[in-house]
Amino acid sequence: MKKLCFTVEDFFELKSAVLYDAEKIKSVTKVSIDSRNVPADSLFIAIKGDKFDGHDFVRDAVKKRASVVLVNSDKLSTLGNIDAPIITVKDTTLALGELAAIWRIKLKTKIIAITGSAGKTTTKEMIYTLLSGKYKVNKTLGNYNNHIGVPLTIFSTKSNHDYLVLELGTNHFGEIKYTAEIAIPDYAIITNIGNSHLEYLKNREGVFEEKAALFNVTASNKGTLFVNNDDPLLISANKNYQKRMTFGFEKKSDVKGEVTGYTNEGKPIIKISHKGKSSSFEVPLYGEQSTKNFLAAVAVAFKIGLRSEEIKRRLKNIEVVDKRLNVQRIKNFILIDDTYNANPESMEMSLKLLSQVKRYKNRIAILGDMFELGKESKMLHENLADAVIENNINFVYTIGNFMKRLHTKLKSKRIETIHFNDRDSLNNFLTKKSFDNSVVLVKGSRGMKMEEFVETIKLNNK
Repeated sequence: MKKLCFTVEDFFELKSAVLYDAEKIKSVTKVSIDSRNVPADSLFIAIKGDKFDGHDFVRDAVKKRASVVLVNSDKLSTLGNIDAPIITVKDTTLALGELAAIWRIKLKTKIIAITGSAGKTTTKEMIYTLLSGKYKVNKTLGNYNNHIGVPLTIFSTKSNHDYLVLELGTNHFGEIKYTAEIAIPDYAIITNIGNSHLEYLKNREGVFEEKAALFNVTASNKGTLFVNNDDPLLISANKNYQKRMTFGFEKKSDVKGEVTGYTNEGKPIIKISHKGKSSSFEVPLYGEQSTKNFLAAVAVAFKIGLRSEEIKRRLKNIEVVDKRLNVQRIKNFILIDDTYNANPESMEMSLKLLSQVKRYKNRIAILGDMFELGKESKMLHENLADAVIENNINFVYTIGNFMKRLHTKLKSKRIETIHFNDRDSLNNFLTKKSFDNSVVLVKGSRGMKMEEFVETIKLNNK
């Protein structure tokens, strides 16, 4: 199969591009923005980031045999003599996106794009695993889901890939539209609309407006949309789209789910119905959100052509995503590491998981602040008290300025709650705390670095 490549003609398509020594530019099959990892005969794009400026490493990239470099025009005079053809543009970050759009057009690969307030990464991994048993599939690695990561993921997709499962993230208006217009998805999923990034997106309606750009772009290119029928805002938009498949637990849907029980360890058992047929699956991950993610992944798998039997065979290959409801048995207790990030909806679902693990007597939640909630932050932290009470959480230990609001609200509820003003005091407490006969949740937003407390617990309970 012929390799995809960029030609000199493609570089001329870039807005504001000026090519120096254009006659020396050869076709390139790889793109890099990291001078430490530049494949031979590749294009190096100098990106100015928050901590580093790629223009400072152009010479290093050329030494590693980058065959052409792309730089900002205002940096050209600082480079001196470079032993490689140079392309200048007004903004290399925008040019990165332009090139990714060109690469995407060259691909015959079908793109499945995912966004949402919770469950994006787990749903992506589930879809990737289910499809990989039958097809050649690429996926977003790590958290490469922004205006830089999406283009790089598209560049990593080759002509022999049948599908690319692409995650799109956002925390500002316009970001989903930008990356979706680069990706031109064939299939699009919005997992849900929640209270995420409210500092910038204002409210749920703002979150919906931003996320819905994925549906709008996909629909305009005659792609298929997967609509979560349990989400009120997504239901309201359902009628606006013609080419769609619905999924959900609560409403009548094309792919209908029903949680029929839980294993002794708290893993959900789900019955899924589609086109008059039903099958039961034991979801290999924990938590209510996992059942929702799994239902969305199965909807995609059904649409693409997988049968229930094929999905069941692939179930054993689904693995927990690091720091996302990662459940570990340690001595006589269970530790739930859900420290990757947090918003009110994911907090409530994780607290609910504590009540579903029946084997242990005590339920302990160690909670850090949820970030980017704007003016609603105090109220949304206080409102978690209802989830704590409903799920019979015995002990709540909090850290962070906003979680102190939850602590204060719980003090009158006959729940043992302690608030810690600094990390050292919480660490010291966890070092001495016995977790015998308990299920323990550790969760907070990324900036709270709650994974450090997970390590403290593990280190002291070897």
